[in-house]
This record gives sequence, C-alpha cells and structure tokens, in this order.
Amino acid sequence: MLKLKKLFTKIAELYHKIYNRRNRYKKLIGQIVIYVLLITISYVFLFPLFSMVSLAFMSPDDIINPEIDWLPQSIYFGNFAASIKVLNAGKALFNSIWFSGLLAIAQTVVSALTGYAFARYQFRFKKLLFALILVSFIVPVPVILIPRIMMIASVQDVIGTPLIGTVYPQIVMAMFGQGVNSAILILIFYNFFKMIPTVLFEAAKIDGASALDQFWHITIKMSLSTIVVVLLFSFVWNWNETYVTGLLLRNNTILLPTQLGIFDSIFTTRPPEIPGQGGEARLSEAYKMAATLLTMVPLFIIYFAAQKQFVEGIEKTGITGE
Repeated sequence: MLKLKKLFTKIAELYHKIYNRRNRYKKLIGQIVIYVLLITISYVFLFPLFSMVSLAFMSPDDIINPEIDWLPQSIYFGNFAASIKVLNAGKALFNSIWFSGLLAIAQTVVSALTGYAFARYQFRFKKLLFALILVSFIVPVPVILIPRIMMIASVQDVIGTPLIGTVYPQIVMAMFGQGVNSAILILIFYNFFKMIPTVLFEAAKIDGASALDQFWHITIKMSLSTIVVVLLFSFVWNWNETYVTGLLLRNNTILLPTQLGIFDSIFTTRPPEIPGQGGEARLSEAYKMAATLLTMVPLFIIYFAAQKQFVEGIEKTGITGE
C-alpha cells in the first residue's frame, strides 16, 4: 500500500512538471508572437521616419554613392539650408504658428463650453443635439465643404467684403464648433467633466456661486491637463490641415504644410542655385525630406514642452465618472 502511494505521488509530481513546462512553453510562444507583431507594426511606422532622417542628413556625394544606404559618411546640413530657402521657412513658420494657434484657442474654448453644457445641464433635444455632434464627425468633409463655400460666398456678396482668401471663415467655423475634428474635442471635455462630482457644484451653488463662477473655479481649474490635451490636438490638426485651408485661405497666407505640399513646383521654379534641379531625383528627394523634417520639428518641440501635462490629460480623459 505504501509503495502504491509513493507511485501515485511520483506520477502526480511528474504530471505537474509536464503541465508547468507546457504552460511555460505556451507563455513563451505567446510572448514571442506578441513581440514579433509589435516589431512588425513598429517597423511599418518607423521605417519611413528613419528613411526620412537618413536621407535628410546625406550630402550629395553620399546620395549618389551606391555603397551608402542608411548611414551617411558625415552629417550634412546643406539640405536644410536649401529647404529653408524653398519653403520661405521664416515667414511660413510664423504664419503657421499664429494661424494654427488662433484656431486651436477658439476650438478649445468652444469645445469646453459645449462639453460642459452637455455634461452638467439637462435641456430639450439634448440627445438629438449630441447625436448631431457625432454625425458631424462621421460625415466626410468634402460633402459639406461645397455648401459652406457657397454660404460664405453669399455672405461676402451681402456684406461687400471678401471672406474667401482670409482667415475669417475658418475662425467663424471654429467658434461655432465646426473646426477640424471639433466633435472629438467636445467628447473629450464631456467625458472629463462627467468625472467631476456633482456635490462640488451643489456646494458652490449653496455658497452663492453663479454658473459662470462654478464653471471657472471648479471645472476649468480642475481640468488644466485636459485643456492642454485638447489644445495640442487642435493645434496639430489645424497645423496639418491643408485641404480646407487650401480652398478657403488660398495662397494669400504662406503656411509650412501648404508650402510642403507644393514643394516640387516651388523647387523647379527656383533659380539654378541648388544641386538637383537638373533632374537628379534622389537629390531632390533629399531636400524634400529635409523640408518634411523641418515641418515636423515645431510639433515635436510643443509635445516635448507639454509632455507631462499631455500624458496626465490622456490618462484622465479616458475615464468616465458619475
């Protein structure tokens, strides 16, 4: 009987070893599959970035050298100097900052007020209006852009002042919640404002605080990180928006993204002072990659400066409360 018991014990121990080893193998295989997928996906996203940076810092000699593919023999900044001339970067950067910043501020203010109204108040047709906000995000921009242009043209005929070709149409659109992805910004504020306990507003109301005081002293001061997130999103989206801006603003204001979009045409019309204008495609591509990197640098600087608030705001905006 004792021998039989020991036999069963050894069988059980052997089974546990095999079972544990099998689980470890399963876990190891699962981790390998996850890492392979992550590396593959990251490669798809990072390869264009690495290629752009590598080509932007290559000298003409490195570019035409077939032995050099990724790492240049020396860091070369001539591509950036040429790109700055082609883009008219100084003026374009200044215009892009104030234009995108103005639209971002208008969108942030309107989105905060709209999100606060939906989160804290009950009114007629609330669900219908909220559904319309979602629909405004789903409907493609080209579908509603033509009616908007027709409406703006009618308004400028009535008032006798040209609007198309100025910043006013986009500012008005942003102030009425029709800016770039305004629906998403409203939803971000709505989700965060729903987190704030109702008892805070009730206590402030008992102390005699008005609705504006409650909005400023409670809501705004508790959501600074969320405001930073919305402001950054709005700034980046308006910075990269070239379709609507090109149709409404036209070429009256030089912006970096729009200049980048017509880089090839500007490059070919420049005086023959830059290598690559004679048809060397890879040399021209190096200048364009440098110009693309220059267009991205301001956004990297903004993200780096507001990194802490941005991460904190991202963590909070995905949480819903009472």
